[in-house]
Formats: sequence, structure tokens, C-alpha cells
Amino acid sequence: MIKNFAELDLDPNLLSAIEEMGFKRPTQVQAQAIPQALDGRDILASAPTGTGKTAAFVLPALQYLQDFPRRKPGPARVLILTPTRELAMQVADQARALAKNTKLNIFTITGGVQYQEHADILATTQDIVVATPGRLMEYIKAERFDCRAIEWLVLDEADRMLDMGFGPTVDHLSQECRWRKQTLLFSATLEGKGVEGFTADLLKDPADIDAEPSRSERKKITQWYHRADNAEHKLALLKKIITEQAERSIVFLKTRERLADLRTELEKAQIPCAWIQGEMPQDRRNNAIARFRDGTVNVLLATDVAARGIDLPDVSHVINYDMPRSADVYLHRIGRTARAGKKGNAISIVEAHDQQMMDRVARYVKEDIKERFIKEMRPTHKKPVFKKKKKDDKKKSTTKAKKKPSKKK
Repeated sequence: MIKNFAELDLDPNLLSAIEEMGFKRPTQVQAQAIPQALDGRDILASAPTGTGKTAAFVLPALQYLQDFPRRKPGPARVLILTPTRELAMQVADQARALAKNTKLNIFTITGGVQYQEHADILATTQDIVVATPGRLMEYIKAERFDCRAIEWLVLDEADRMLDMGFGPTVDHLSQECRWRKQTLLFSATLEGKGVEGFTADLLKDPADIDAEPSRSERKKITQWYHRADNAEHKLALLKKIITEQAERSIVFLKTRERLADLRTELEKAQIPCAWIQGEMPQDRRNNAIARFRDGTVNVLLATDVAARGIDLPDVSHVINYDMPRSADVYLHRIGRTARAGKKGNAISIVEAHDQQMMDRVARYVKEDIKERFIKEMRPTHKKPVFKKKKKDDKKKSTTKAKKKPSKKK
């Protein structure tokens, strides 16, 4: 078992950057992926968000570029593809922080940036380019980006790229980078035909890494829930939690309409907040994230579409004001806290109609999520109980229904 980064055969300049960033010991995905990547293997890794996967591919890439330095100026040697521009910017920021003691150049190519800015970048020497597939494809077609020098191709959040319809573009990009030596594919899950189909064409005999966070990594998030009698009670509980218990919270809502309503209520209560939602202009979205990052506001309201893949430091509480539609989305949400080795809290505020989803989530995360109470705000309604026999009852009724016609024959 690898206990510290020094055991990973990394350059001292990378080790000192890791130390400055406060990383103590490699996470499971880092300990498994870095040695395999440095051995020249293709990588197929499943790692949930918040488990340190960015460093798991950035560190070996930086090490590789130092082990095999370039002889003359030229185009990028490592290409990292991400589904969204926020994620591209985040990955590039982390790569720059890890590469701060090297002379390596790291750039992003994403939508929403002036063509001239990119033209200036592409005219200089690049070592690592982090890009979104659509915008990069435009430059390749215009013969502005040269893929022949790419030695490593990394796909981050491959499952999400497929969800967003980037499959054919990624296949095309893979073809453009056909002279590469290695391919690394990271995905939150490897289930589903999509990712399998993707991987068969892209990877050659990959090292298969399934880095489910260990129980100790997951235990860093304390989970509980509060029951609410109605919408007013729910709002009162939220105000109490964000003003008296939580330092920095992300509050999740199901829809943009629900987000707008809550925003109005918090403004009335003079609780400052920022918000992000789907189909929001990029500059406003960046501004909201920046205000939360720098501590101007300590509450960020978000819909699921908007929050995937965002890495925000020091989030003390994730609050499910609306329960998600599925248990895996719950896991994705709570992964916004307890990052980089810190502890965190996940609180759900549930009305009676949410109780069934709460029970389902507890089964999915294999943990007993306890109910807590705020003294003067206890619910007056009894907790709804759902019998688990329902499936059996359904089976009996369907088998009875099936048997009836056979009697008539």
C-alpha cells in the first residue's frame, strides 16, 4: 500500500508542489493510476468526483514530460478532453499549481473565448492543452491545431461526454491523435454500453482501475436529515441551518423555478447568496462561482445540471433542499464537500413525500442516515413508514393475473 507521494517516483519539483497544495497521502485512485501510467500503460479508471482523479492523470503526465523533455519548441504533447469549460479551467488550474516548479506551459481551449486569444496560444509552444471537444474540433478542421505531436490523450468524465453527445467528436479526435503513445480514460462510472463501446476503440490493453472511495474516505462526510411538516417549516429549517450551523454551504434544488423562489425568500431574510443554474450566461456563472470561492457569499444555490464537475474548496455543508431524482445523483451532490482530505456534512430537509427517496438513498450508500431535530422546530407529523413487502405483493398480483386466462382454456 502506497502511503505517501514520495513512493510514486515523482520528481522533487512535483513533490514540493504537492506539499504546498496540502495533499498528505495519495487517494486510492492516485495510488493505483500513477504507477501504471508511468509504466506506459493505457488506463481505464472509474473514480467518483472528489476522489482526487485530476491529480491521478495530471501528475504522471507532468512526470512524463520531464522524463522525456522536448528537443525544440512546438505544439502540445498532452491533450486532456473535458465535457465542460468549467471543468477544463479547473483541470488547467490544478495542473498549473502542480507544475509551478517546472517550465511547462498549460493552456485551455474552450468555447466562449475569442478566436484571436486561441490563435495567440496556438502560435506559442504548449506542453499540455485542456480542451472541450467541440471547440477543439473547430480548430482541427481549420488546420489551426496540430494533433500529430500528441503523445498522451486523457479523457476526463468520459461518461458525461457521452451523455452530452460528444461520442462521435471524441472518436474523431482519437483518430486525429492516432500517433499517441498512451490513452487515459476517467469516468465516474463505467457501467453502460456507451463507455464500453468508447473504450474498446480508444484503449489498448488498459490497466483497469475501480477506485471506489474507501469507507474511511467516505466516512469524512457526516450525513443526516431533518423532517419538515410543510414548505414553511422547510424554509425555516434551512434558514436556521445556514445562519447558525453551516459555514459555507451549497444548497441543491430540483429546478430553476424552485431556485428562483428560494433566492427571493433568502433575499427577503437578508441572507446573501449566489446561484448557478443551467443555461446561464458564462460570465454570470463565473461571477457567481468567484463570489462563493472568495467568501463574498457563503451560500451557493445550485441545480444539478449546473453543479456537476465543479470543484469548490472548503464547502462545509451540502444541503439537499430538494431531494434528487435518483440515489446516484445524491452521491454526486454530497461529493462537493469533504474534498482534498477535509471533513464535511450532508443534510437533507425532507417532507413526507421525500421519505421514500431518503430510505432509498440510505440503502444505496449502505449507511444508516439518521434523523436529527432542531429543538424548537421539531416536526409535528409522524414519520411515514413504507412497507418493504410491496414488491412481493405486486409479484403475487401479477402472477394471479397471469394464471387466470389459462383456466379458461
